[in-house]
Amino acid sequence: MSWTDKARVSAAAQAVRELKDNTIVGLGSGNTILHALELAAERIKKENLRITFIPTSYQVEIAAKKLNLKTTSLDQDTEPELALDGADQVQWRTLDLVKGGGAALLREKIVDSTARRLVIVIDEKKLAKTLGGPQPIPVEITPFGYASTLEKIRRISDKANLRETTGKVGPIVTDNGNLIADVNFRSLRRPEIVHEKLKKIPGVVETGLFLGMADTAYVGRKDGHVDILRKG
Repeated sequence: MSWTDKARVSAAAQAVRELKDNTIVGLGSGNTILHALELAAERIKKENLRITFIPTSYQVEIAAKKLNLKTTSLDQDTEPELALDGADQVQWRTLDLVKGGGAALLREKIVDSTARRLVIVIDEKKLAKTLGGPQPIPVEITPFGYASTLEKIRRISDKANLRETTGKVGPIVTDNGNLIADVNFRSLRRPEIVHEKLKKIPGVVETGLFLGMADTAYVGRKDGHVDILRKG
């Protein structure tokens, strides 16, 4: 296990302490949340907690069921008390996020924006003074007219490419049947403006810019410590 994996596991171990009895918790997607889910399952069993989870992807839903955890959906429970998620990049002053590396950004944004509190788990390499740079901004787009949508995105960005799969030939297809474009900007000093410009393009469903949403970030350090950052 790499130091970044160990750092995220350490951060997840502290973050799951946020889970309270008799609550609904939204779950992001990706390997960090899979680690957190395993730790949460141990705590739930040990303390006999009653917690129901709202998965944001088939990946996490399947993992939760394998751990015998109770799941629900926003159709049944419309206001989770907490959402637990990872991130690809976190601006350390504002806790603004870039997400979508796991291609689940639309469902994650729906659940994260609905929760009363959003808790993020990362390693220190994902902290940044400014969003963007080498980190692409994932953007979910519709398959219909995708080439035209990509061309419009390229006019306001430095680079934009359709994300390809590694296990088979072809593009990544999200759980919603959409595609993912990875969009690069040299610097995002005004990410809210970029977000609005992208959302105005027909064919763009959602962006991976999660602005003003996170309340707390658990940051695993290389030395084994975990920092807790809070918004404001």
